[in-house]
Amino acid sequence: MTAKKLSSSPATDFLVVGGGIVGLTIAREIALRRLGRVTVLEKEGGVGYHSSGRNSGVLHAGIYYGSDTLKARVCSQGSRMMQAYAEERNIPVRRSGKVIVATSSATVPQIDALLQRARANGIRAERISPEELLRIEPYAATRSYALHSPDTAVIDSRPVLRELEEELKRLGVTVRLDSQVVSVAVNRQVVSTNQKELSYGFLINAAGLHADRIAHQMGSGLRYDILPFKGLYRRLLEPASRRFRGSIYPAPDPSLPFLGVHITTGVYGEVLVGPTAIPAFGRENYRWVEGVHATEAIRMLRTLAVMLGHNRQGLRRLVLEEARRYRKGAFVRAVRKLAPSVSASDIGPITKVGLRAQLVDRHSMSLVMDFVLEEGPASLHVLNAISPAFTSSFALAQMIVDRIQKKRLTRSIDRASSTGPPP
Repeated sequence: MTAKKLSSSPATDFLVVGGGIVGLTIAREIALRRLGRVTVLEKEGGVGYHSSGRNSGVLHAGIYYGSDTLKARVCSQGSRMMQAYAEERNIPVRRSGKVIVATSSATVPQIDALLQRARANGIRAERISPEELLRIEPYAATRSYALHSPDTAVIDSRPVLRELEEELKRLGVTVRLDSQVVSVAVNRQVVSTNQKELSYGFLINAAGLHADRIAHQMGSGLRYDILPFKGLYRRLLEPASRRFRGSIYPAPDPSLPFLGVHITTGVYGEVLVGPTAIPAFGRENYRWVEGVHATEAIRMLRTLAVMLGHNRQGLRRLVLEEARRYRKGAFVRAVRKLAPSVSASDIGPITKVGLRAQLVDRHSMSLVMDFVLEEGPASLHVLNAISPAFTSSFALAQMIVDRIQKKRLTRSIDRASSTGPPP
């Protein structure tokens, strides 16, 4: 088949690059609306191998996000949709709630700030006294008061991903595993993979940790790069793990970009502590030098060095504190700020490691804190699909497909207008 034929008669109407939660839910939404043929490309041998299958499973209520952000628009609705999807398919959900505690006098005002943000976003939250906190989480501690989020839940992401894959097959979506994008010919609308060439009508880039690379190949998102952050977890051992009922989070330090170590009771009763948030030097750098490639590691080191020089968002302090938490003693001290009764002997190792596909703005040399949707020629790029992307995925997919439909309709109208009225 010639390139000309490939371009004039695409092999698929919609090509989704990335088989994580965002890519799968977008493919599902397109298929449910019957907009055309859908193909998903996933470079691994199974779906959700990276960030989607390695997260904590927390379904966030949406308290943290400013009302003007994409995160605020889709988080709460996405959580409800995810829970409904799971219930319909007998996937367990644990609605155990979350308490947010002030671990220092400096973070006490953040409790009220979060309460105001929750109200602005229409999310249930209540300021509670230390006595009320102990009735909810008997081993938690706070300064002055805490915040209770009753609508926070937890889920196991893996059965959700498996069910989505099976549903896509039933809907007629083609899921191509072991299919890594090598290059994109934007003008021809053809993707070359390690297996074959595939022409498309519209491409959705949901490649997670590799999303910026795909976007850059297509001339989009050029002001952004991904700098991965590694999240290491540990676990609470019995009997200490039985003390906790839900999730305990620290009130965010406004001078730092991330939430810090927290305690999460999982859907099966297991209790995770973590994660850390330290820059990684490979997009898939889960262990030691695994996934580290010299050229890209040098690029990431240079980016980090410049960012540390600017020191926006308290990055120097963040990196220093998080590096210390590689040592168990510092990690335990962070946990004890949330629950003072936890001792070093209560905390054991776990193999769980996650990588955050954190976007950096090259212009400001700062971390991007909201989702980013970049439009390009016959394409849309989902960049910075960081937390709460899993929680938000179903609602985010609806928003994205709405935008794609609007863009395609506008193009059709423009094309019709350019040809003029019929004779």
